[in-house]
Amino acid sequence: MPKMNTSKVLAWSAWLLLCISAAGCANTPYADAPQWGQSMRHALKMQALNPQASRVNPSAPGADGTAMKSAIDRYLSSFEQPPPPVNVLNIGLGGSAGSTGR
Repeated sequence: MPKMNTSKVLAWSAWLLLCISAAGCANTPYADAPQWGQSMRHALKMQALNPQASRVNPSAPGADGTAMKSAIDRYLSSFEQPPPPVNVLNIGLGGSAGSTGR
């Protein structure tokens, strides 16, 4: 029976292991994918009616200072008193077939 040359077997197995591990690192699966979060940034940008509105700030047509001040005052005064309570006694008293419990 011929003797096995263990040094050649070890060298070839080390070479094979090196080639397999290098092949595993060679390809990145997401290299051609878009940047993460790009679709969300695009969706936010598409929601803006006028993306340049922060740079150009024209006043609304037909809006004068007196009307704007009274609108703001009305808005601020709406928080001075809590809203009146709502009567909720009639909730669930309707006659639907799903509420019979059978």
